[in-house]
Amino acid sequence: MLEADQPESDLNSPEPSGAAGAASPDARPDENKNQEDIAALAKGGRTNIFGFLLRLAARLPFLFIAGRIYGPDTLGRFAYAILVVEFAAQLATLGLKRGLAAQLSKTERPHVHVVWDGLLVSFLASAIAAAILIIFPFIMFPNSEINGLDRFLPLVIFTVVGADIALAALAYRYDIAATVRARSIVEPWTISIAAFLFSYYSLRDGLILAYVVSMIAALAASLWPLFKSYGLPRGWRPEPGKIAKIARRNMPLAAADAAEWGSRRLDLAILGLFASPAIVGVYYIAQQVASLPQKLKTSFDPILGPVITRNLADGNMKAIASQVSQVGYWIIAAQIGIALALAIPGEAVMGLVGPNFVGGTGALAFLLAAEAVAATAVVSESALVYIARHRNLLISLSMLLLQAALSVAFIQISLYMAWGPLFQAAAVAAALMVALAYASVVKAIFLSKLLGAPVNGWRWTLLIAIGVASAIGYLATRLPEWAELIVGIPMILGSYAWVIWKWGFGPEDRTLFKMKD
Repeated sequence: MLEADQPESDLNSPEPSGAAGAASPDARPDENKNQEDIAALAKGGRTNIFGFLLRLAARLPFLFIAGRIYGPDTLGRFAYAILVVEFAAQLATLGLKRGLAAQLSKTERPHVHVVWDGLLVSFLASAIAAAILIIFPFIMFPNSEINGLDRFLPLVIFTVVGADIALAALAYRYDIAATVRARSIVEPWTISIAAFLFSYYSLRDGLILAYVVSMIAALAASLWPLFKSYGLPRGWRPEPGKIAKIARRNMPLAAADAAEWGSRRLDLAILGLFASPAIVGVYYIAQQVASLPQKLKTSFDPILGPVITRNLADGNMKAIASQVSQVGYWIIAAQIGIALALAIPGEAVMGLVGPNFVGGTGALAFLLAAEAVAATAVVSESALVYIARHRNLLISLSMLLLQAALSVAFIQISLYMAWGPLFQAAAVAAALMVALAYASVVKAIFLSKLLGAPVNGWRWTLLIAIGVASAIGYLATRLPEWAELIVGIPMILGSYAWVIWKWGFGPEDRTLFKMKD
């Protein structure tokens, strides 16, 4: 069955001396095809960037409700439980969020059958993960009592996994709008509205109940377009042998996905071991604000995977390098602008959630910087998971080990210096930034060697844009807090965008903003 039936070396070892260096006509870069791929990436990116803006508009009310109504203690308890559940869900997808594209691109079976194979095997993994957490609920609630239906929260894993697989299948057919609807409209608006309504029922359980409702709504919003696009799985019969092979083949990819996901959660997990739930709650808010630019990276994931797998099948390694560099620059440029706009007026941004959260401004600044430096690693990994999955996994695991060691070391330093608990939050954020910078450098160099072509999303014009936006931002911080947000943030973004558009963008970059495809 497609990728699952291929020898390991076929997918894991396309060194430059192999497919990349072949002299056959099929292996030569096709400039027209590359331009079509860039246009497809731009179209998918445009759609999902619009979804990012929608998600931003929906996420802010939730953060406001969670901080002002529920408070940092309840928020910290909620954050840790969801951290554990979503990590289990990440493992249960078995790497199919990205691996499904490779399965579909190399099979002669009906695609709907392949998708349902993926759903079945991921649901089996979900059942195992849910059972473990239901039996040992203290894993989700280590520092608080288990009340009511808390024990059965892991059942939500099925909804998370089902939605992820369905949206991955739709992305293979370039239906990015489905992801926008499910993840940027239905899910965030549902959790915001439900959190407000459930606050009248229970301030203890309202956030968790709202999360469950939002995941069910997102699943429904994902399955409906899946059935419309792929139809019902008529004639499909589960094939245990092939399903087991899918699971085995995707283990390195699943581990890489878990490592990348875990790098954004390990900081919260380690902080929870040293700090009170209130500090965890403050850090969670900073993390949620910083994760907004992170969505820009995932904006391109659904479309970048299919493009890479098709070029990989054609042996067109230079096209892959070009596409990774192009998307990497788009993401870095956008993330730096957003990071500056949110970090410079950071106290005002955190103050929106509540006065108890202003102390998390330092953590917010480090987290936003971490997202900017991580872009190269994430985009490089989009190709590495298909051509060197095991070695990519080793790099990811080394990054996690570095992050864990630095987090503990930085926390111990803050404790020794008696800097206070909020400095512990900044410490784990700083450790994350350093670890992600390490991963970006190593993965970009490694991918360049494999493809036989340079992979680099950085351009020096970004420094000019950063300097201009920082100067404007400094002036904005002299304004009253309300003006700092309403006037300052648009001024920072506007000045930064003007410099990037004027001197940083070339013809291919402007493809991202062309409405005709």
